[in-house]
Amino acid sequence: MLRGGTLATHSHPDLLVGLQTSDDAAVFRVSADLVMIQTVDFFSPIVDDPHTFGAIAAANSMSDIYAMGGSVSLALNIAAFPSDLPVEILVAILEGGAAKVAEAGGAVAGGHTVDDPEPKYGLCVTGFAHPDRVWTKGGATPGDTLVLTKPIGTGVVTTALKREAADPAHVRAAIDSMLTLNRAAAVAAGTVGPNACTDITGFGLLGHLAEMAEKGGVAFDVEAASVPLLPGARAYAAAGHRAGGLGRNRDHFATETGRVWVGAGVPEDLEALLWDPQTSGGLLLSVAADRLSAMMDAFREAGAGAWAIGSVSAGEGVTVR
Repeated sequence: MLRGGTLATHSHPDLLVGLQTSDDAAVFRVSADLVMIQTVDFFSPIVDDPHTFGAIAAANSMSDIYAMGGSVSLALNIAAFPSDLPVEILVAILEGGAAKVAEAGGAVAGGHTVDDPEPKYGLCVTGFAHPDRVWTKGGATPGDTLVLTKPIGTGVVTTALKREAADPAHVRAAIDSMLTLNRAAAVAAGTVGPNACTDITGFGLLGHLAEMAEKGGVAFDVEAASVPLLPGARAYAAAGHRAGGLGRNRDHFATETGRVWVGAGVPEDLEALLWDPQTSGGLLLSVAADRLSAMMDAFREAGAGAWAIGSVSAGEGVTVR
């Protein structure tokens, strides 16, 4: 994404969220009581089964809509596929994606495929919301509690899978997490209302926390021991099964920009997981103190996970203890 260049200076009176704010998705006003939310994402396979890969990629693509408080309506396929592989594999990928979009209450209406040596798949997704109920990364307020709706660790588990070092039960738990839509969590959160929200994907938990803190002009204090982890994830991190993006996240947000400080008492393998790039991760919400109990009750009633992992205060950056 271009930042601060020519594209970022061109806007439109109905573009409420765009390049200038670098949020999870673009928001365009359709009418006084309706906005369109649009996002796009795609990536190469992280699991062997093509149908499962398609479903995970679709869930990941739709996550940005939920992170903005919207509902999914329409999706277009984006696929790259080698000409020397059986077309049945591509069909299975597309079927997996379509099934996951249908689960979200939306529809897939075509798309575009190109010839590429490495398969890739994702969606361009359109959703809708009321303009007064759009969530952004900014808005976290001192006194808020930080709430996460899914365990982390998909990056290290899938890396261990690629190296044939993963326990099948751990792989199944990671796949189930990635296949779980953020729809139920978003609907539950919407009944109460967060001050800010984002979803956890490639920048890892700490990278997305840093972005949210910067957008809100506040400081975050995170309890590392309170962060939920996928089964086996910590053991894989300790054994060195780490995706390349993990180190890049730490280099950028901790070393280059200095926006994240990790205390000496945080074990190295646990810190690594906090930088682990996630696929179809959970929602990260900043919730006002007087709404926290109602928010947690709403998640419980919806059958969605929810863990309080930290707090918001005046200041800047993210401190992990």
